[in-house]
Amino acid sequence: MPISNSGPKTMKGPGIFLAQFVSDEAPFNSLPSIAKWAASLGYKGLQVPTWDARLFDLEKAASSRAYCDEIKGICADAGVAITELSTHLQGQLVAVNPVYDLAFDAFAPERLHRNPAARQAWAVEQMMLAAKASANMGLAGHVSFPGALAFPFVYPWPQRPDGLIDEAFTELARRWKPILNAFDEAGTDVGFEIHPGEDVFDGTTFEMFLDKLDGHKRCCINYDPSHFLLQQLDYLAFIDIYKERISAFHVKDAEFNPTGRQGVYSGYAKWTDRAARFRSLGDGQVDFGGIFSKLAQYGYDRWAVIEWECCLKHPEDGAAEGAAFISDHIIRVTEKAFDDFAGGQTDHETNRKMLGL
Repeated sequence: MPISNSGPKTMKGPGIFLAQFVSDEAPFNSLPSIAKWAASLGYKGLQVPTWDARLFDLEKAASSRAYCDEIKGICADAGVAITELSTHLQGQLVAVNPVYDLAFDAFAPERLHRNPAARQAWAVEQMMLAAKASANMGLAGHVSFPGALAFPFVYPWPQRPDGLIDEAFTELARRWKPILNAFDEAGTDVGFEIHPGEDVFDGTTFEMFLDKLDGHKRCCINYDPSHFLLQQLDYLAFIDIYKERISAFHVKDAEFNPTGRQGVYSGYAKWTDRAARFRSLGDGQVDFGGIFSKLAQYGYDRWAVIEWECCLKHPEDGAAEGAAFISDHIIRVTEKAFDDFAGGQTDHETNRKMLGL
């Protein structure tokens, strides 16, 4: 499991998810230049979107260790490392309810549009390539989305027929189990981002998915507290419950400001007008002090990666502030007890005498 509970550990970071920053303009249009940009801000790790050929060739990475060594070398020259590969878009297409077909066609090559079966087969192939690429890169973790068959029925009106949700999760697990087996062969955990819009959007649905997968050891969690705050879920207690399954960490802020007009279900409004909004790090309501403390306590020693999303702040400002924010929150765990100075030498006989035995 990602967290071994062997005691407090210091996590790695700061890292940055590049998906929100890639563009056709320098320095965001190639891996060498974006790596140098990230390093100049203080980042030590890059989470790489595998669907963007400007940064990464997934097929080549799956077949060529030399190419993977080249990618790692480019990053090392800039002073950063690869944290995880991301297949959020491809993972989404592993399971798509027909109501989303047209919307999610944009996640696949144009030749697959309006052909759901071919699109799904392509997505599975992409995930298999990602497993091989992760192995060739020597990565312990991967991040993705699980997709959505049942989410259109998330609110039970009209009443859902018996067995609908069970059938959806049975099928979701059927599609993912071979993929997770491939990642197991690669020695890589898959951290699913638990996210509204996915069938796996909270702890209960994660347990439903995991149960259908017979507890597959590679089925893990990309922990992102912003999605939990917007659902009004206890994101600190979530760590206590699922700590052994957390394999990745998206550091993202959010705020929830209900009014007399709207609450959790405020998604029809523009982002700036919603009660539930994503914000740059430090501008929202997430208790990151509590989160970093719990993760350190439970021995999470992988990466803390900013996923920048904000309805107000410019992304480059959010990125510049995010590196310092994460660095300031990472806890370098102590190797000794704070009250060791007051302790004395002891042995078994002394302990018995102190107890009057």
